[in-house]
Amino acid sequence: MKRNKIFLILLLLAIALNTRAAFLLIPMDQTQTNHLKAYGFAFWVLQHEIEISWLLNYRGGSYLMPYADSFEKECRIRNVSYQVIADVQAKAIMNEIADPGVNMDEMKLHKVPRIAVYAPKNNLPWDDAVTLVLTYAEIPYDVVYDDEILNGALPMYDWLHLHHEDFTGQYGKFWARYRHFPWYQEDVRLQEETAAKYGFAKVSQLKLEVAKKIREFVAGGGYLFAMCSATDSYDVALAADGLDICDVMFDGDPIAGGDSQRLNYNNCFAFTNFKVSENAQEYEISDIDVTNYRSRSVNQTNDFFTLFEFSAKWDPIPSMLTQNHEQLIKGFMGQTTAFNEDLVKKQTVVLGDNKSINEARYIHGTFGNGFWTFYGGHDPEDYQHLVGDPPTELDMYPNSPGYRLILNNILFPAARKKKQKT
Repeated sequence: MKRNKIFLILLLLAIALNTRAAFLLIPMDQTQTNHLKAYGFAFWVLQHEIEISWLLNYRGGSYLMPYADSFEKECRIRNVSYQVIADVQAKAIMNEIADPGVNMDEMKLHKVPRIAVYAPKNNLPWDDAVTLVLTYAEIPYDVVYDDEILNGALPMYDWLHLHHEDFTGQYGKFWARYRHFPWYQEDVRLQEETAAKYGFAKVSQLKLEVAKKIREFVAGGGYLFAMCSATDSYDVALAADGLDICDVMFDGDPIAGGDSQRLNYNNCFAFTNFKVSENAQEYEISDIDVTNYRSRSVNQTNDFFTLFEFSAKWDPIPSMLTQNHEQLIKGFMGQTTAFNEDLVKKQTVVLGDNKSINEARYIHGTFGNGFWTFYGGHDPEDYQHLVGDPPTELDMYPNSPGYRLILNNILFPAARKKKQKT
């Protein structure tokens, strides 16, 4: 009798050990309380040198990691939904994902990306959606600008973000409306001082050199993520290398005759065959952007774009970048709202678009050993963000699918690269 009791106790103990809470699952489907902070939690786990499984296309791109009491506590602090699951449940999920008949895969996240945001030190009357979401998600980053880049700081980082920036030296084409505003005049003064400090006669030459340093960063294996005007102004600046496309109010002399027709599209990451805007009164850099160059047949109520579904097993990179709990994403405007698909290079991967009006919104590609992603628009939860508008309160949008796309790019450099399937 006593022996039977001992056996029963041992059996129950064995069952308990085999069904113990061994893993933490962070669901990223509609059940997640706070998608944005879930990315920050994943980043926090990586900072503790714990490898994470990013489950591509499983419940919106969920995360699976070893269980720890401290992880569970952190989820509660951040209001991130989680499930404590046993080893047998985790194995069942991994078996489901490994099935060649389902469009899912596991991507290992194994390192903490070093993040830099390209932003001026002076205060300008607009915010940056990426810095907003990084701060909200509690993901650390450094701010760098022209001095840091020209002095060789970029190799210290894995990931660089560009936002509401003009690499053509035209100060964002704000001259017509804001040239008498103190913030505009201060920005011009600081940009000209920096150009002179490094021996450049014009701000356009300074910005071109910065753009080239960024190109070297990408070629060497860096990750570039750009939004709003930084997307097309970056390619336009590279295409105009050696040319003068800036009018007299921007650089002291007129546009050089014929230079705007001599663009070198081979220098560009994403776009080709575009035309630059020579009108200084126009708040537009080129016809890459669809905002002003054609009448858009959409407004806030019907402005959407669709994320493409990629094969998680065969195309893991675009799959990572499009992980979401929604496939239809609300559109939002910016100085550069969306890209004319006719001007997108054929080798560029379109991650999300509105085919009905020929607009690409979210695109990706490679250069050298690195990667770049361009995302049209200024703020995913502020449809028409204007100069001077207050920053978005992300506590109101913890499940924003538009902001999720930004954070997919943040975790992208953490992935352990797989050998390409053949």
